[in-house]
Amino acid sequence: MTHRLIEGRLAYTSRKPGIEGTSRGFETFMFTRHGDGKVTLPVILSYARGNAEDVDAAVQAAQAARAGEWGRLTAAERGRLLMAMGRAVLERVDELARLEALDVGKPLKQGRADAVALARYLEFYGGAADKVSGETIPYLNGYTALTWREPHGVTGHVVPWNYPMQIIGRSVGAALAMGNACVLKPAEEACLTALAFGHIALEAGLPAGALNIVPGLGEEAGAALSSHRGVAHLSFTGSVAVGQLIQTAAAQNTIPVTLELGGKSPQIVFADADLDAALPFLVNAGIQNCGQTCSAASRILVERPVFDEVQRRMAERYAALRVGPAMDDLDVGPVISARQREIVQGFLAIARDTGLQVAAQATLPASLPAGGCYVPPTLLAPATADHRLAQEEIFGPVQVMIPFDGEAEALAIANGTHYGLVAGVWTRDGGRQLRMARKLHCGQVFINNYGAGGGIELPFGGVKHSGHGREKGFEALYGFSSLKTVAIKHD
Repeated sequence: MTHRLIEGRLAYTSRKPGIEGTSRGFETFMFTRHGDGKVTLPVILSYARGNAEDVDAAVQAAQAARAGEWGRLTAAERGRLLMAMGRAVLERVDELARLEALDVGKPLKQGRADAVALARYLEFYGGAADKVSGETIPYLNGYTALTWREPHGVTGHVVPWNYPMQIIGRSVGAALAMGNACVLKPAEEACLTALAFGHIALEAGLPAGALNIVPGLGEEAGAALSSHRGVAHLSFTGSVAVGQLIQTAAAQNTIPVTLELGGKSPQIVFADADLDAALPFLVNAGIQNCGQTCSAASRILVERPVFDEVQRRMAERYAALRVGPAMDDLDVGPVISARQREIVQGFLAIARDTGLQVAAQATLPASLPAGGCYVPPTLLAPATADHRLAQEEIFGPVQVMIPFDGEAEALAIANGTHYGLVAGVWTRDGGRQLRMARKLHCGQVFINNYGAGGGIELPFGGVKHSGHGREKGFEALYGFSSLKTVAIKHD
């Protein structure tokens, strides 16, 4: 039996006797240390380890929902249901935040923000459901040509462990708004809020089968979902390697895929930038959720005249960061797992072995729980643009600073990775703002701000190894629908 303890969560993946002799599952434990030093691990939740059979049952349920009550609803009725689900989420923000903290080690305030964002997604897509329209097209005399948008049918959603609620909102919310029926496979490391959301949806009146949730391992439930012939569209957020597997599987059934993958997003600070305004974004966008964010600002590019000042001021902020358990609700919690901690520590070892200097590092308090998956937030500087830590996604609380001279070099460095998700530009020069925005090869550019994905209204997605397709905003609704053209001869 393989165990993993992550800030109060013990999971097992062994097979044991049960239903039909092969019951599979995971259990979540509350980690409690008593005054006498003893530790107790009471089980607070068990959930299934789904397989291909479970995925097939979910797809069939989704197909039945499309053919039944869910498929008969009007766009306005779907919108009302989504808005009701959003209100129900808002009523349970604290409960959902606590579940997220227990499951992934995220500070409570970040969990609350994610729950509020989930509600906002449902509100936005609920309001947009009956606003998607087609158009008429000038055509031959005696004809009327028009288009409308239809749901794909059954959509598959494979979401990661770093932002379960937010990504469920932006992916599943948009798919439901367009009338699709969904099969959701949450990450095996983070199922609690996904399952809670399923219950909330049912309580709000979502017809049975419109949303189906199958927990399980990626190589089991995830693989079965991505290759299922009953799935008409796939949405995946996660690593590049798994995204390539998802797309390969989808290609066998010639279905569209939305991929939001990794990133190595830069923030570019020019000498004329308002540093007082920039500093909070430079640090927070890198260490939020312990750096486990695809759009994290993991590269800080700084023009040489202000490099030392920016480094000094960022170092001051790093020194003030507070690290601790999720329930303490500090600035930074643990990473998701011992495996992820090892990955991040491996990158820090590379930095040490290659002579990359530690410019600042937060202090890990001695009172942290033994065995917790903590990594000290670390700022490394100066780095060259081709250094491994400036090229590869670390997915932990580590940022590298890179000096540059002028716009051309800044663009070369910023565009010089396999990724292209988000970029930030800090400058008072209006012409430079537009030049940089046009020439940066990525899906989102923030000028004198950094949204790390931005608001619900802003289409989000990448280029190159960061993926393709867009979620959020109306672009998500278009992506979760297909366009039909109708030509009518009447004369």
